[in-house]
Amino acid sequence: MPEKFDAIVVGAGPAGIACAYELAKAGVSVLLIERGEYPGSKNVMGGVLYRKMMEEIVPDFHKEAPLERPIVEQRFMMMDKASAITFCYKGMEWAEEPFNNFTVLRAKFDQWFASKAVEKGALLVNETVVLECIVEDGKVVGVRTDRPDGELRADVVVLADGVNSLLAKSLGFHKEFRPDEVALATMEVLKLDKKIIEDRFNLEEGQGCTIELFGDATKGILGTGFLYTNKDTLSIGVGTLLSGLIKHKIKPYELMEYVKTHPMIRPYIQGAEPQEYLAHLIPEGGYHSIPKVVGAGVLVVGDAAQLVNAIHREGSNMAMTSGRLAAETIVAAREREDFSESSLDEYRQRLMGSFVGKDMKKYKDATHHFDKFPQYFDQYIPMMNKAASQMLTVDGASKREKQKKIWRDIGPVKQKFKIARDLFRAWKVMK
Repeated sequence: MPEKFDAIVVGAGPAGIACAYELAKAGVSVLLIERGEYPGSKNVMGGVLYRKMMEEIVPDFHKEAPLERPIVEQRFMMMDKASAITFCYKGMEWAEEPFNNFTVLRAKFDQWFASKAVEKGALLVNETVVLECIVEDGKVVGVRTDRPDGELRADVVVLADGVNSLLAKSLGFHKEFRPDEVALATMEVLKLDKKIIEDRFNLEEGQGCTIELFGDATKGILGTGFLYTNKDTLSIGVGTLLSGLIKHKIKPYELMEYVKTHPMIRPYIQGAEPQEYLAHLIPEGGYHSIPKVVGAGVLVVGDAAQLVNAIHREGSNMAMTSGRLAAETIVAAREREDFSESSLDEYRQRLMGSFVGKDMKKYKDATHHFDKFPQYFDQYIPMMNKAASQMLTVDGASKREKQKKIWRDIGPVKQKFKIARDLFRAWKVMK
């Protein structure tokens, strides 16, 4: 293996692989370093891959990639302890090309994606830990790994080493992230016959469905649960802010078991056999937590740059786009023979000008707001369920009487004004 490359990418997740693929395609000599046994072995994601962003990197990828199911229906379940209000969108335009998104299993997909980067000319090295960046005269000039003679040089290094990037932290790009800026997600893959999956989720053959879970799925803590359909497995999981788990003294596996046994979820997974259990930290701090992403000879992408839209549960699409934009910036800098911070700052500008930066900025205060005011999850969702139950129960009371009772149950005038104020505040951070 040569000791000098044009570029070194640390981390073979969606962002890192996308960057390595684009660099190799442009003729740049690139080394992709993965600490796991193989790409995807240490990655956790609910399992939704967005077609548009992936197709910008690998055209017609859906014809050969190990995808599970194209998603034709997205459901949202507002849960109380023994009830739920569900709304959804199901569109048959998503059942045919070019599709909208797919469920995937990262262990399969990441290996395939990395193989495409290798086909383009990237060199993939697994089971290698990058200990630190090599800095000379204020510029990153390579990395030091845990391998014998593990010092490797490059014109530019791309950090795609995940949330709370130790390498970016060592460069002073960010401090230790607070517990309210990071979520802990746990996920299980459950084996279930494909025909049973399609019957239970009301799907035609090969189609997929996602269900996002709010409210009691996280016991009122800020976060969400999810249930996604794969070919012959289900992905079920729950993610909450680390600060919420600490405050409420709840263990992640306890929350997972609570979701699996919830009366609204239990029928979907009945008879399924556990195959795999995964846990991972996810960046949830939003726009205000984005660290410095550019330095002399170095760029930060994906989760390492805190690029997750917590409101829409989007991360992989942002990761891949950031990796692509980083690669395009490096190619341009290589033509200029200038890898200074001012030259590479083109990446930051393009990132913030893309949908990634725009969406991060749009919801910049949302996570903090909903964390600060937990009543949206632990009070208002149960209130909605109770009101729906009262209104839809046919018990001889008139609908006007029911409306009056629901109005009384909300509380005194002061409480009604408080709810109105909270709804206005929620609109402000979401608009």
